[in-house]
Amino acid sequence: MFASRKQTSEGLEQTFALNHLAPFLLTNLLRDRLAGGRVVTTTSDAHKSGRLDLDDLQSEKSYAAMRVYGTSKLCNILFTRELAKRAPELHANCFHPGVVRTGFGKNDNGIWKVLTTVGGPFFRSPQRGARSLVWLSLSDEAAGLTGEYVQDEKVLAPSAQAQDETLAEGLWEHSAELVGLAADTPA
Repeated sequence: MFASRKQTSEGLEQTFALNHLAPFLLTNLLRDRLAGGRVVTTTSDAHKSGRLDLDDLQSEKSYAAMRVYGTSKLCNILFTRELAKRAPELHANCFHPGVVRTGFGKNDNGIWKVLTTVGGPFFRSPQRGARSLVWLSLSDEAAGLTGEYVQDEKVLAPSAQAQDETLAEGLWEHSAELVGLAADTPA
């Protein structure tokens, strides 16, 4: 999460590029090699505060750090659900690790740095935060899941916007264009 709007050298809004476009591009570049495997994307419960506007993916109209972060995490869920449709040879899922003691918010010199420093001792350990990741990646119990949102090793329903199939498809198409990939059709 970045306190103010910044662009990458490619001209992409930094939070969107880092949290959504990077895993989108990497997964698509590796897709043939991943056949039969599991793709697990880290998202966040903050997706509920996101508001995806396909006409403003770069947050040019307005920028509020937490809203943009939430929107990027909403994108992770939409990407996961659309990947599950477009690549049935994969098991694509995403998970919310909880609020974990990481470097989140530390690149901000304002309120987020203070909040994450003060709150840090009450956050989950990285080991606890990784539990759903490991469960989705390795467990027999999670082997048949695809297109799901998981928290604490349980499948949960994400926000209504995260379940919008039309929005997921539109995000996929816009994302493919932004990273220079062909937007193939759902299987």
